[in-house]
Formats: sequence, structure tokens, C-alpha cells
Amino acid sequence: MSTPDTSAPTFDPIDSNSPASEACWPDVVAVPDCSAARAAVAQWIIERALDRLPLRVAMGEGRLLGTGGPLMEVRAPEAFLRRIAAYGLIGFGESYMADEWEAEDLTGVLTVLAEHITTLVPAPLQRLRRWWAARRPAAERNTADGARANIQRHYDLSNDLFATFLDPTLTYSSAVFDHLPADWSQLREAQHRKIDRLLDLAGVGPGTRLLEIGTGWGELAIRAAARGAYVRSVTLSAEQRDRALQRARAAGQQDRVCVELCDYREVTGRYDAVVSVEMIEAVGAEYWGEYFRTLDRVLSPGGRVALQAITMAHERMLATRATYTWIHKYIFPGGIIPSLRAMEDTAAAHTSLRLTHCTGYGPHYAETLRLWRERFVQHAADVDALGFDAVFRRMWTFYLAYSEAGFRSGYLDVHHLQLTKNGAAR
Repeated sequence: MSTPDTSAPTFDPIDSNSPASEACWPDVVAVPDCSAARAAVAQWIIERALDRLPLRVAMGEGRLLGTGGPLMEVRAPEAFLRRIAAYGLIGFGESYMADEWEAEDLTGVLTVLAEHITTLVPAPLQRLRRWWAARRPAAERNTADGARANIQRHYDLSNDLFATFLDPTLTYSSAVFDHLPADWSQLREAQHRKIDRLLDLAGVGPGTRLLEIGTGWGELAIRAAARGAYVRSVTLSAEQRDRALQRARAAGQQDRVCVELCDYREVTGRYDAVVSVEMIEAVGAEYWGEYFRTLDRVLSPGGRVALQAITMAHERMLATRATYTWIHKYIFPGGIIPSLRAMEDTAAAHTSLRLTHCTGYGPHYAETLRLWRERFVQHAADVDALGFDAVFRRMWTFYLAYSEAGFRSGYLDVHHLQLTKNGAAR
């Protein structure tokens, strides 16, 4: 039985214009070894599952599986099956990175898979998950040092990389549109609508002392300062900190916006409001209590917390919370998506904070991701010019499509939450 490789990728995408090399992408270049018995069982399970899905899966020349739907072309069936046999869904993603399969409608294919994720593997075999699923590396635990390393692996890749597909606000979280579907011209306004709703939930206005946990590139802090608030924003990304400060100065808000390299656990002081956008997903389940205790500790009496959080169904979260996935290995090390119930229960168990408002926007995130993905693909030449190679581009395209599929299928959702001390109405 193969043991999944849970080591962090060793690639340094900058200045790696050459084709995929073993040093940059070792688990993409090398097709894993797999015993004949394991390969045979995996092939039976995979082909049985694919043949029942509303897809058309071309397994090499002449073989077509599925009941009809988006076309998935498997160019190297043996390698494709061996990767999944050895590493499950990590192997599925690595096979795409290796260009062993393709789909014109990549999001469509991944959406079908997401819609059927709980039934792809027969129930009796699902109970054997703990014997073959990869475990999360201890090095990716979100200790103070681990969290900093995890954040840097994603957010410090390159500010210019993110600028190739984000709108001018450089907002890297779900927008809220006035109608769906949307187009690129609406994204900036939709991001401001999202920010304004969060600031309203937090009660941010003239003179508000606002703490932002997770800066991004500064748009929320700048917009809060324009309301007359005094903003302290903390981040673990040096790249984001520097760009956010530049943008605050350009907006004339440098006297109202302070951005610091600081772990949320180290924040001191009291604030009238706390806003944190898609930060809890990077905290790690074992630190959720500490995260909510921090919110409670720094919030002044009568203050409000406003969160934007990606969520999944509670039962699904429990089933997968210890699993190491393709997203962990290549995109967001150390992350785990919470459920609404987990957040509410954690807050109740560890703090005086109580949920007083909750609104979901899942379809809006699917649309946001579609616009980012299309923009990223359109700007492939710009990504190349920054020194990122073709494997990186396939990885990033897969990540954006994979995430979009999660929201289109309903597997994932995103919520705006308001919390107040003891659930006091605001």
C-alpha cells in the first residue's frame, strides 16, 4: 500500500519558466507506484463511480463512461488511475496538473463530482477511510510559527500575481452582487457592497475603534477609515501589509489606518468593533476556541463582531476535518472550513459572544470565483511573465474551478455573521 506524501511542495514558482521538473513539482512529474491489487480495486471503484455520473468520461481512445453531461477527456488513463489509487483526490488534482486529463468545462465536471462526493465511494469502503486517507502534517498546525509559514506559502507568492485576476479593490473574498449572473464590470461595486454590509453589521462609523483580523490588501480598512473610523489591521503576510499601507497612503487615510504584522492571538487593547473576513478558515479547528476568545477579549461592552466565513455542513465537516486534501497540499496549508454549528457552539462554550445575525451568499461566491478564474486564464501571459510556470497555472486554474464547484454544488456556503456579548440586540 502506498503512503501518501504529506510533505509540503518544494516548488519555488518564481523564476521557474522551464517545464515541470522533479525539483519543482516532484509529485506531479512522478507517477506513484501502486500495487497491482490496489490498482485493480481502485480501477473498479473509479470506473464504476464515473459510469454512474452525469458526465461523459473519455478514458483514452474508444472508451466512454458516464450517463451524459460535461466531457472529461482522460489522456493518460493508466497514470490517472494510479494517482487516484495511491493518493485519492490529491492524485486526482495532481493528474490535472500533470496534464493527464482535461475538460473544456472544468467547473462543470468538478461541480458534478462535488454534487456526488458522498456517494462516489460505496458506503462500506468509506468506513475504511482512516486506513488510506492522508493525515495532516504536524508542521502545518497553526501554532504561532506554523500559522505564519502557512499564510506566507499562499499570500506571499506575489502581489502582482493576485493583481492579474482580482478587481482594482484587490479584494480576495466573496463579493455580494445586486443580481446573478454578473459580469466583470460589476465586481468592484459588488466587493464594496460586501464590505459595506460587514461594516454596517459591526456598527462602524465616525470615531469607531475598529480591529480587523486579516488585512488582505487593505480595501476594508480604507473604506472603514473613510467612514471616520480608526482602524488597526493585523496580518501575517508581509506582502499584503506593505501593499495595504501603500494603498492607505494613496487614499489619504494613513492617519486612520495602522497595519501590523501580528498574530491575532497577540492583539491587545479594546475595540468598539471587530471585523474578520474569511480568516477563520485559516485558524485550524484546534484553535477556534482561542480565536473566539480573542474576539471576546478585545471587544468593548456594547460592541459588535462581524465575520465573513466560508462554511460547510456540520456532518461533512466532522467527516473530513482530519483529512489532508489537495487544497491543503498545494493552496491553503493548515486550513479547515468550519460549519455554522461549530462556530456557534465554540463561541458559546468559550466566550460571552452569541450569534445575532446570519445571512448566506453561496451563489455569490460561485460567481466571484468564476470571474476570477476567467480573468486568470485570460491573463496567462502576464502570469508567465511573472515567472510562474505552466504547472502552476494549471494548479491555480484547478483551484479556482474546484472552489467554484464547491459553491455551485452547495457543498460550500459563505455567511455574514454578527456576534455581540451575551447576544445583546443591536
